[in-house]
Amino acid sequence: MSEAILSARDLVKHYPIKDGVLRHTVGQVHAVDGVDIDLAAGETLGVVGESGCGKSTLGRLLMCLEKPTAGSLMFEGEDVLTKGAAELRRLRRNVQIVFQDPYTSLNPRKTVGDIVAEPFRIHPEVVPRQGVRRRVQELLDLVGLSPEHINRYPHQFSGGQRQRIGVARGIALNPKVLICDEPVSALDVSVQAQVVNLLERLQRDLGLAYVFIAHDLAVVRHISSRVAVMYLGKIVEEGGEEQIYERPTHPYTQALLSAVPVPDPSLRGHREQIVLTGDVPSPANPPSGCRFHTRCWMAQPICSTDVPELIVRDDQMGGHVCACHFAALRSDSQKAETD
Repeated sequence: MSEAILSARDLVKHYPIKDGVLRHTVGQVHAVDGVDIDLAAGETLGVVGESGCGKSTLGRLLMCLEKPTAGSLMFEGEDVLTKGAAELRRLRRNVQIVFQDPYTSLNPRKTVGDIVAEPFRIHPEVVPRQGVRRRVQELLDLVGLSPEHINRYPHQFSGGQRQRIGVARGIALNPKVLICDEPVSALDVSVQAQVVNLLERLQRDLGLAYVFIAHDLAVVRHISSRVAVMYLGKIVEEGGEEQIYERPTHPYTQALLSAVPVPDPSLRGHREQIVLTGDVPSPANPPSGCRFHTRCWMAQPICSTDVPELIVRDDQMGGHVCACHFAALRSDSQKAETD
């Protein structure tokens, strides 16, 4: 991979659990627990996993909307967490976010023009004051909306149109990175395709890099060049799109992919279905060792005591890393079946 524009090392976010009248801390929620991320200019990193695995928290940490409990965050080679307010402003100008719900992420009391122009009020050096209205109209046109709608309010638009407004606001400052936090999960399937196609076009035209957070594996495969799979605050597998979808080595990834519907009726029933037993453990009390071992059909005693490293498990699968003690063994067996 080329040099990373945005990197995180051992990123941790724990939320305190408070109880009693005096609000004593009685525990911690391990939302993100030691995550490494590298994002190159112009690429799309997909982040997938079940609800509650820490995907959205990771996105907010990368945007500096949340302060991490520990770890470092580098943008263009500088650790922004050690800088002052001015450096954080620079990061937020270059790293923007599109939120999940287009119905709650837009202020209903503001017009579309005011919503899209808001970044220019925070960063007045980007566009002269007299040119803001014209720039907002250009942004609306860029995302497929009519510039004449600049004086309308969010409730006058459909869900897909509202998400386009959110995208216009996200690209207003010409960022280098756009964090997309489940940007299509609240939309109809046909509208999802339109928004994903818009994001792909903007990436080609503007050279954007995306962190695309979602739980829909089909959408992630369509848009991503690399994919990271999260479980209980940790990345358990990461690799190229084809590596993850065609040769998954972590049992959790295999289980996720086995649940994806098969569109071709003639192929249904020919794929192994993996049904996970038990509930997802609480992030306030994650299991020792491998966090997936309580639901894993391949678990051995070592899995409950030793934390597996996120490393390359097969020399022939460059860039494909997995946090599983037995990933290489499964990879070998899969090769044998394929061959």
